[in-house]
Amino acid sequence: MVKFLAFIVSGINQLGYLGIIFLMTLESSFFPFPSEVVIPPAGYLAAKGEMNLVLIILSGIFGSILGALINYYIAYKFGRVFLLKYGKYVFLDESKFNKIEQFFNKHGEITTFIGRLLPGIRQYISFPAGLAKMDLFKFILFTAIGAGIWVVILAYVGYFVGNNIELVKKNLHVITIYMIPILAIIVIIYVLFTKRRGKI
Repeated sequence: MVKFLAFIVSGINQLGYLGIIFLMTLESSFFPFPSEVVIPPAGYLAAKGEMNLVLIILSGIFGSILGALINYYIAYKFGRVFLLKYGKYVFLDESKFNKIEQFFNKHGEITTFIGRLLPGIRQYISFPAGLAKMDLFKFILFTAIGAGIWVVILAYVGYFVGNNIELVKKNLHVITIYMIPILAIIVIIYVLFTKRRGKI
C-alpha cells in the first residue's frame, strides 16, 4: 500500500491537474477506484507547496462531474430498455420502475446531492438519474455541489494529515460518522419544506 501511494503521489506530481481529473473521472464512473487515494495525496503535495489547493479541488470536482456524466448517459441511453426487458427477473416490473422514475423526477436533486456524499453510493447515484432522464443542468449542478463538498474534505484531510493512508482513513471515518446525521437533518428539512409546498 505504501508503494502504491508513493506511485499515486508521483503520478499526480507528474501529470498534475489533468491526472487528478482523469483519476476522479474513473472514480466517479463505474470503475472501482477510490477518491481517497487521489485527492488526499494531492492535498499533501499542496501542503508541500508543489500544487495549488484550489486547483486541486476544481480538478477533482470537474473529474467527478465527467465520471458521473458517463454513468448518466449509459443509463439514459440503454438503462430503461434493459430494465424493462430484464427487470422482471429481479422483481422489477414496469409499474415498480415507473414509481422509481416518478420519485426521482420529484426528488432527483436532493437524492443526487445526498448520494454523492455517501460511501458506496456516490459512484452509482448517476444511474437512476439517467434512467429517470433527470434535467441535465440540475444533475450537473447537484452532482457538483455534493462532489465538491466531498473533494474539499478529502483535499483538506490530505493537506493537514499528509500522505499517511491510515490517518487519512481514520479521519475520513470520523468525518463520515458526523456527516450522516447532518445529511439526515438536511433530508428532514427538505421533506418538511416540500410537504409545505405540497410536492410530496
